[in-house]
Amino acid sequence: MSDTDSSAESPCIRNCCLDDELTCLGCFRSLQEIQEWGVVDDNRRRIILQNAKQRREAYQMPHVP
Repeated sequence: MSDTDSSAESPCIRNCCLDDELTCLGCFRSLQEIQEWGVVDDNRRRIILQNAKQRREAYQMPHVP
């Protein structure tokens, strides 16, 4: 039996481009999160997905000077 399930599939969209903070602007995971994705359990994957969602939302917010 596997420690992973379909609820925690990779958010990778094959549009990898890291910003200055080493966050992918395609999936919004950090480089560290991308590297660990293949070896962590679903609980950690859900945390990574939540972190990526928060980064995506923050990135899409209008930046006020």
